[in-house]
Amino acid sequence: MTEDMMIKEEDTVIPEADEEGKETSQEDIADENETFLQMASVLEGLLFLTGDEGITLEQACDALDVEQAYAESLFDYLQTYYLHDERGIEIAYYGGIYRFLSKAKVHEYAKKLFRITKENKLSQAALETLAVIAYKQPVTRVEIEEVRGVGADMMLRKLEARGLIRESGRSEAPGRPILYSVTDEFMNAFELMSLDELPELPVFGEEENENDDLF
Repeated sequence: MTEDMMIKEEDTVIPEADEEGKETSQEDIADENETFLQMASVLEGLLFLTGDEGITLEQACDALDVEQAYAESLFDYLQTYYLHDERGIEIAYYGGIYRFLSKAKVHEYAKKLFRITKENKLSQAALETLAVIAYKQPVTRVEIEEVRGVGADMMLRKLEARGLIRESGRSEAPGRPILYSVTDEFMNAFELMSLDELPELPVFGEEENENDDLF
């Protein structure tokens, strides 16, 4: 955590006395603040790991073994931190789920970074992910992972940034996960007039590394 994330002791309200009449020490307050920051960092990591599926308040309470009010304060703290202009991501809250999203200012640069050119070829992992979406669309991340046998969160982010796939609504399944479909850019890139022109769905291996380069 950077210094701007630290909770200042002077901002903490110190009660005059507890039920037994003993004053709360500065050391106790410091310990509580340190514990809070540690728990916030754990929650931050969980948000990153869950990707676009995100975390509900109830899931956070169960995972961290904390009360609802405490979990809410952790989310509030992280949301405020990521609102700072120097951060490129933010924590969105939609449909009862917290998740990381890139800020609008990043999108134009992401398109440039992942822009398709003749020199930039898609990796095998990217092609397999695209194939699953094209054949089964609209499809959720979990369904894609069940077919390929590996995680797909990072690959979906890359493909979406390159304009090859898009979010096309939400499933009625628990948690209402995001549905993905291919785009017109995908059709143009592979010179397809219709998805009926696609060959048979290939059989995917289980050993591919999801961190493979896109290019």
